[in-house]
Amino acid sequence: MAGARTTAMRRFADRELRRGGGRVRRPAGASAVEIAYLRESPGQSLPVVVIPGGPGLASAVPYQALRRSGAKHDLDIVMMEHRGVGLSRFDVDGAKLAVDEVTVTAAADDLAAVLDDARIEQAVIVGSSYGTYVAQVFGVRHPQRVASMVLDSPILSVVDDLAVTRAYRRELLVDGPGETADAVRALIDADVVPSVELNDVVTAVYEAAGPDVLRRLLVARARGRGRQVWRQIAGLGEAEVDGLSPYVMEPDLVAGISYRELGYAHDPDGLPLDPVEPFAAHSDEPFTGEPVSLPDELPRFTWPTAVVACERDLRTPPPIAARVAELIPDGVLVEIADTGHSALDSHRRALEAIIRAARDGTVHELPARAAGLAALPRRGSLQVASQLIRAGVAVGSRVP
Repeated sequence: MAGARTTAMRRFADRELRRGGGRVRRPAGASAVEIAYLRESPGQSLPVVVIPGGPGLASAVPYQALRRSGAKHDLDIVMMEHRGVGLSRFDVDGAKLAVDEVTVTAAADDLAAVLDDARIEQAVIVGSSYGTYVAQVFGVRHPQRVASMVLDSPILSVVDDLAVTRAYRRELLVDGPGETADAVRALIDADVVPSVELNDVVTAVYEAAGPDVLRRLLVARARGRGRQVWRQIAGLGEAEVDGLSPYVMEPDLVAGISYRELGYAHDPDGLPLDPVEPFAAHSDEPFTGEPVSLPDELPRFTWPTAVVACERDLRTPPPIAARVAELIPDGVLVEIADTGHSALDSHRRALEAIIRAARDGTVHELPARAAGLAALPRRGSLQVASQLIRAGVAVGSRVP
């Protein structure tokens, strides 16, 4: 079954590539890799490069709907299949890329080669989550190729972001007032679930469904109810860290980025809701250092940048986005209410509107439009997860 699914996904990805795009050969150790990219609707407007999160998240298969939507709404979207993932997973000799050959700077330079191959001089560079790191490094290394930028749920600095995220999570959901924080503390004190499970479930449910649904699930779990839906949600968190879904999410070959460069498992502190705890449970890969110091580089950015802060983001919370917007001279902060991590995946319509503003030179109007953006119909892969979680909690909280 696994082999048949992989074959089917490969065929799907190949079909997407045949719709538009190409391949560009790039060095990879002693060999080379052909980096695949997708471009469905070349037009007269300024192209838009979209870099998804992860690392390990593919572009060809997961973001078919984004490219179709862009084509319908006059967005010339270009997406690169990240080296080590999906259509760019193997070298030209058919061997998997080595982990050491998959780095952030290599990915940023791959993107420059993709733009060369597609004959694109400048583009709107859009990154989401981990993709914001690639976007910013691209801006450092290839500033002449950037017309404007959108940074959705951004990463800024490994050590500083970790401190900010820990403080934000704990102030909101462990030490703070309110019934949801009370329910988190009660489950911690009861010591009936492993801390990694609690971490995974709290993050997933809060971001996808909000504090009220999370409170209901926590109270039910403390009373011995909702165990099945709890296990299913915890399993989703574990799969996100260590799962392998060919042509969708492939975290194995990008482990050098996740752990050595971006410190996803760096220095767990043993306290509740530590964002690195789920990753540290799966890897002891050491953090060796970031490729660039973004806090030092962002003040040199000269292009208009929309920095998107999602209200319910527990992974790269709003204070990080606010700091990024402060550091970029022509940056504006766009706050999207009632939205979890990554507007690309949780509120695609809002992000598409922000991208159009970046393309059309109206970035500075976005803060005043924030309420309207949040009210747009919600689309994105995480909306399915949100509906399933809400339904599961509604049933599980009542059934023993």
